[in-house]
Amino acid sequence: MVRLPLTPAQVEAGRRLGSTLRAARAGRDLTEVAVAAGISPETLRKIESGRMPTPAFGTVVALSRTLGLPLEELAEAWQPATAQAHRSAS
Repeated sequence: MVRLPLTPAQVEAGRRLGSTLRAARAGRDLTEVAVAAGISPETLRKIESGRMPTPAFGTVVALSRTLGLPLEELAEAWQPATAQAHRSAS
């Protein structure tokens, strides 16, 4: 199976997701959070830096639980900017 390249919007969404996770982690040690979520520190580093813009759903759920961050908040961060603007206008 060939994976299609990510669109610029998906890459930007990954950056927003990573930024949200990094902010939620705040002063907590990256390795400690990664291990608690059941992922490697390198995976968390890649997600937070935007180098892994589309992490697996299970990974996002584990990070949500570990950080005490509502899954809905992470979903909002990942939505394309146009969808966010549309929701704000409603």
